[in-house]
Formats: sequence, C-alpha cells, structure tokens
Amino acid sequence: MFWRYEVTGVDTITLHFGDAIDIALTERIQRAAQALSRRLGPRLIDMVPSYTTLLLRYNVLEDDLASLVADITDALATLPEVETNAAKGDVVEIPVYYDPSTGPDLDAVAARAGLSREQVIQKHSAEEYYVFAIGFAPGFAYLGEVPAELATPRLATPRARVPAGTLGIADTQTAIYPLQSPGGWNLIGRTPLTLFDPGRGQPSLLQAGQRVRFRPIGREEYLALGGQL
Repeated sequence: MFWRYEVTGVDTITLHFGDAIDIALTERIQRAAQALSRRLGPRLIDMVPSYTTLLLRYNVLEDDLASLVADITDALATLPEVETNAAKGDVVEIPVYYDPSTGPDLDAVAARAGLSREQVIQKHSAEEYYVFAIGFAPGFAYLGEVPAELATPRLATPRARVPAGTLGIADTQTAIYPLQSPGGWNLIGRTPLTLFDPGRGQPSLLQAGQRVRFRPIGREEYLALGGQL
C-alpha cells in the first residue's frame, strides 16, 4: 500500500495515501486505520480519516516519532490492495422531510437546475451515497456524489445558524448537519433522526465507508418521528 507521512504538529503526523477522491482510496484509508488501531492501540490518542489522508495523534511524552513511523511502516507493509466493497453491506436509510420550511434553499436549487421541486426531491433521494469522511463537526458525514444537475456552489454568505438534522448540498457533496451550527451549504430538507449523540455507545449515526439512502417523508411523519419545524 502506497503512503507517505508528514509531520503536521507537535503531536500529530498525517499519512497521505493519494490525491484523487474516490471510494477505493477511502476504503484503503479505513483498512489502514483498522490495522493501525490493532497494532498501535493505546499509543494513539486519536485518528481522523479524511478523503485522502489519515491524521494520527500520539503522546509525545511517552512515544517517539521514529519508533512510531517504524511500526506504522510494518503494519501497513502487508496490507493488501483490494477492490472496493462499496456495493456490499447494508444501506443506512434516513427519512427526510424535503420542504422549504425545513430546507429554505430547496426551490433555489431547483431553479438553478431547471427542475421542479418534486424533480429535485426525486433525483436526490434516488441516489445511494457513500460516506467519504467524517469532519467539520462531530458526526458530520460528507456524502457523495449528488447527480450532476443538483451540484450547487456553497452560499456566498453562510448562515449563522443551521438546525441539527438539516440536509444540504455543497458542490457535488451532500450532508446532514448533526448539530446546530453555522453553515454555508444549500439546505433542502431535514431529518428527525439524531445524527450525533455523545450518550450513545457509537455517538455518530454514520461512519466513513457506509452507504446512505434518503427516504422522502411528509410533514405528519416527520413530526411523528420527533422532527422540529
């Protein structure tokens, strides 16, 4: 497995596995993370996978860079290249109320694409999305890719407040805000599900490498499932 490392902080190194964003590369990074977790165990304080990199945080008071890199090299040396497993496994279904009351940019996305509101909903929910990475905020899953006609640039001026559970589009990506936060994505709907709960055994509903499909629901079902307007 090809990789290189870069010292990116006093207690962090970043492993680079490639330059282009694709599912096969993301899966290689996930397998590398699993292998390093098994090999290095408590020596790692944190691991953060991204589209093309894996950031490792370690305890500089109890470990040294040379020893760490040597063990990383050994752990990854025998990790085989495998074909993508993206077509395998269960799909996480997420109910979404697509409506201007929950997605104030829905009609703007439709107008830009030359589509009706219903066509945007149909096209967005017909896709099966891959979780490329978790970042920006705890539980914030970057999903891709939306149909080409739905790709929409980020807002010129981000909103100061985006409610938790809101679904958005930015360029070719789509994502749900797991927590209330500022944001510049184009908002098209909202799910009643809780994407991030620190009290759960697995706080984040979504993990890198999973597949996701959105199921359109109406206002009554959204409210019955605990959704807020």
